[in-house]
Amino acid sequence: MPQSTMPVMNYALPDHVLNLLEQYLQEQVTPTIEIDPAQLAYRWVGGKQGHLEPLAVNLFLSLDDLHGIDTQKAKLVQNTRQFLKGYPANHVLMTGTRGAGKSSLIRALLQAYHSEGLRIIEIARDDLRMLDKIRVAINALPADCGCRYVVYCDDLAFNGQDESYRTLKSVLDGALDSEQDKLLVYATSNRRHLLPQLMKDNVNIYNGQTDEVNPYETIDETVSLSDRFGLWLSFHPMDQNTYLHIVRHYLSLSPNRNLDNASDVKESNHHAEENNTLPDDIRAAALRWASERGGRSGRVAYQFSRYWIGQMQLAAEDNNA
Repeated sequence: MPQSTMPVMNYALPDHVLNLLEQYLQEQVTPTIEIDPAQLAYRWVGGKQGHLEPLAVNLFLSLDDLHGIDTQKAKLVQNTRQFLKGYPANHVLMTGTRGAGKSSLIRALLQAYHSEGLRIIEIARDDLRMLDKIRVAINALPADCGCRYVVYCDDLAFNGQDESYRTLKSVLDGALDSEQDKLLVYATSNRRHLLPQLMKDNVNIYNGQTDEVNPYETIDETVSLSDRFGLWLSFHPMDQNTYLHIVRHYLSLSPNRNLDNASDVKESNHHAEENNTLPDDIRAAALRWASERGGRSGRVAYQFSRYWIGQMQLAAEDNNA
């Protein structure tokens, strides 16, 4: 049969199959990541099909507002300044007690150094598989943009079945292009070892009840992620005097800051500032607040100050009504 007379065969797929293929491709393909150096901060949202969402960052908190963590603050500031100057710097893991100021340090760093090119990209633990694509987008920025990016992951920890930590390991130290001059990872966690270490692993090794030929490699795997952070900063529970000092500082912030003061709070604190003490009523309320919250921390001190100032302002308004 001549070629011109051969019947034309159409193999069009049914519409429902095409819809399934389209849905599958959308789930597997990540949209193009675009970064604007003028934007101070982004947050990754939407999982694998997500995007970098610009954040309107409140820059009211300064490094001087963070008390009781002077050693940790100095080390983090030095590492960040090295990074911004283009000198060698380390990825940072901040661990320790909750509410001690780990996350606040990140916000305060942005307030202090955004004019020098510091930018923040916040990413959740479950989205760390997108970290490599974010790194590629940062590397694609013009060489003269003058910005350097800290990828910030809060409350970082993994369970034994979570495989997303492998992407983080590769970015930190392991991939051929893992040495970055435009990207560092700053992470916070309530525990030093980000992967769980189980007592049964040690017991099984000692009793010979493991199926692994080299069982100690399992233990090495659990600590290898933390080891890839070059700088470890530990945060510890604070004593009572430090807690009260932080309360006093937040209560004395000027009205143009995020934490407003009622006039009577200012007056009651004027003499107390000189003696480095709090008025008895505020001191007793602050200690009672910490006791009810189960511990002393910078976060608890900040929350108490908001409670105290708010109630004083409301009382003053009610009296004037």
